[in-house]
This record gives sequence, structure tokens and C-alpha cells, in this order.
Amino acid sequence: MTTDLNKKTNLARPLRDWLLLVALVLIWGSAFMFNRIALHSIPHGSVVAGRIMIATLVLLAVLLIQGKRLPAWGRVWWIYTWIAVIGNVLPFYCIAWGQLVVDSALAGILIAIMPLATIILMRLFIRHEPVSRWSAIGFIVGFLGIVVLMGPATLLGLGGDGLRLWAQLAILCGAICFALQSVLTRRLVQGDFVVAATATQCVASVLMLPVVLWVEQPWQLHATTDSALALIWLGIVPTALATVWYFMLIRSAGPAFMALVNYLTPCIALLCGVGLMGETPQAGTYPGLLLILSGIALSQWRR
Repeated sequence: MTTDLNKKTNLARPLRDWLLLVALVLIWGSAFMFNRIALHSIPHGSVVAGRIMIATLVLLAVLLIQGKRLPAWGRVWWIYTWIAVIGNVLPFYCIAWGQLVVDSALAGILIAIMPLATIILMRLFIRHEPVSRWSAIGFIVGFLGIVVLMGPATLLGLGGDGLRLWAQLAILCGAICFALQSVLTRRLVQGDFVVAATATQCVASVLMLPVVLWVEQPWQLHATTDSALALIWLGIVPTALATVWYFMLIRSAGPAFMALVNYLTPCIALLCGVGLMGETPQAGTYPGLLLILSGIALSQWRR
């Protein structure tokens, strides 16, 4: 059995896995730009709740069109609740709140610990999921690429006063939540991808809506057209569609392969900033991209 598993592990990745990975990278990488537009006139909590609720409505419509239904109440809903809290509500809110204080460069470095956290959690929770020496080396090289890409000088901003420290810890919490979500999804989520994604978003909506209604009173907001359109896009594509593809990729390729998204999304975010937002690339942009791509190649190395 072990021999069969090793043979399966050493096979080249299917083209579908790479296509899903690229699609998620493009979607989540560009989401930073749309998130920034949405935040121009909408508070961060309402952005988080809004994208989750829009995603829920879209996925419920897809479920209805496909003639499927949500599962009956039982143990599986506790699984969906854990996934919703750990993978949606908590990280979305923590990261959004943290970025009110922490600049995007430092936030990118803090988020990039997710693949390394995934390796550790895989060793704890998924015994049969192999983590080779090349995978570990590749993830470390990729993380160094993130540091170079974002600028090593931003590391000097670690620590600081109380509020800044708490903001950094909140972003780290979000990154670790994403890593834990990948592992739990691989181990616990079974069945239809659309059903699992819809149920997860339903739970996240139920949890987020009362909090936002109480704290931010969104009915009093005056969102601009650009912010409203950006929020709708965030709900339909990066949250609804990407959640389904996320479940598919986790089931097919595993958490370690999925974690590569977190190395590549900063690259797309950078390209969107330079090409569409008129930002100037930093000195370490291209060496950082080279390290990131090298790390991916090393992590996928097979004898």
C-alpha cells in the first residue's frame, strides 16, 4: 500500500490541478485590487459580510439550478460550521481589521507563512499526506521570495506599539486559519463540491450578518457605484466560484499543493497594482518572483 501511495505521489500533476491553481491565483490575486476599491466607501466588516452573503445567494441559485439540495441536519453541519469559522469568518475579519493598521507589504509577508504552517499541520493531522524534503525546501525558498518581493525593510516594522502588534497578530491568525482550513477540508469534507461550498457559505452568512448589523449598521452606508460593483464581484467570483474550485483542488491535489496559491497571489496583486493601478515596482520585484517560481519548482520536485 505504501509503495502504491509513493508511486501515485511521484506522478506528474494532472493538467486540471494546474489549471485550477492558476485560476485561483488569478482570482485571489486580483481580489486585493477589488477589495481596495470596495473599502473606499464600505467599512471592512460590511465588505466581509457582503461578499459572503452574495456568494451564498449565488451558490444557492446554482444548487437550485442543478437540482441539488443542502444536506439534512446532522454531524456534517458541524463540519461545515468549523470550515466556515476557520476558513471564512475569522480570517476574513482578522485580515481586514489588521490591514487598517498594517501596510500591504508587511501584511503580504505575514500571510505568506500559510504554506509553512500547512506543512506543520499536515504532519499533525494527515499522516498519509507526504511532505518531502524538497517540499520543505521549496516552501522556504518561496517564502524568502515573498520577503524579497515585498521588501526586506518591511520586516523592521514587526512589533511596535500595542495596536500595531495586535494588528500583525490578527493577520498571522488569518494566515494560520487558512492553513488549518486546507487541512480540515482535505480530511473532513466529502461529497459534492457545490453542496459543501454552499453549506459553508450559508453558515458563514448566518454568523457574520448579526455582527455587522449590530456594529456597522450597513443600511446607513452610502456606497459609491465603484465600491458596490467591486463588492458584487468579490462575492460572485473570489468567494462563490473560487470556493467551489478550492474544494475541488484540495480534494484532488492536497493542502500542500493548494498552499502554492499563497506564493503566487502576491505576484498577481503586484501585476495588477503596476499594470492597472499605476504603482511603481520595487527593486526586489523580479528577484523575488524568480525565488517564488524556484520555490514552486522545488516543492513539486519528484524523483
